[in-house]
Amino acid sequence: MKTLTRVVLLLLLCSASLSTFASLNVGYFKQGKYIMVQGEQYRNGYLYNKGGDKPLLHLVTLDWPPYIGDQLCNKGWVFQFTISILADQDYPVYVEFLPWARAVKAVESGRADILFPEYFIEDASPSDNYQGKTRRELLALSNAYPGGEITLLKRRGEADNFEGNLNAIKGATIGVVRGYQNTPEFDAMMDNNEFVIVEAVDDLQLVKLLVGKRVDLIIGDPKVLRFTVSYSDLSKSEKVTLLRGLENVEPALKYNNLYFALSKAKPNWRGVLNDINKSLYLFKNSGETNRIIEMGSSECY
Repeated sequence: MKTLTRVVLLLLLCSASLSTFASLNVGYFKQGKYIMVQGEQYRNGYLYNKGGDKPLLHLVTLDWPPYIGDQLCNKGWVFQFTISILADQDYPVYVEFLPWARAVKAVESGRADILFPEYFIEDASPSDNYQGKTRRELLALSNAYPGGEITLLKRRGEADNFEGNLNAIKGATIGVVRGYQNTPEFDAMMDNNEFVIVEAVDDLQLVKLLVGKRVDLIIGDPKVLRFTVSYSDLSKSEKVTLLRGLENVEPALKYNNLYFALSKAKPNWRGVLNDINKSLYLFKNSGETNRIIEMGSSECY
């Protein structure tokens, strides 16, 4: 009986181990053939396509569900998409999850190769890490891939006078996540001190700022904000309080595409950028981008 119990326990452990390993695999279709890219835990993150012929790329990202997240069952569709397009160009890929401000600094400084997902960066957008430098002096952007809406959010039931013109909310106290790009117009007005800005360290704290009445409005992707609350470690009652306290301000400010931001401190960034843009074109043209988004957005539910 003891032997049988040990065997059952061993099988369960092996099954759990295989399940964990399988959950790190990424797959994509190319010319009708399904290609599996195996992943493994490595350093502080995950390593893919370790036998690739090209130089290893160090990517940094953040927890930004449902697009990407370390605790999501498949790490999110942006994670799956990123591994696929880089593995297709034969790059070994090391992905590390970091707080956003640290991730930005890692790539602007050249400690890491690629920051993702990033919004479009205006030419004049200043770096928070290097005084007198713009972010575009330090980073090169890939071509775009699909993203989501950016809106203002208010406390449910409260009136607002916003009709699409940000001048109507000049002087308002607005919560933002430190280091995030939002929309070019909003970011320019923020840099010009036309709002009173309160910074949050992440999306969950941002929602808490609003519902806790520490700010008038917050700005972000409403899908991300609600998903972050729903999948947080908060109690059920706390989640309900936060989710019921949120309301989108209409109209949305903008639809934001997503980009890869490459460190110009890396000597091979131009070649990597060309390869990424090539893969972005091929995946979009074949329909594989949409397939990955649809599958990756649904398989965890």
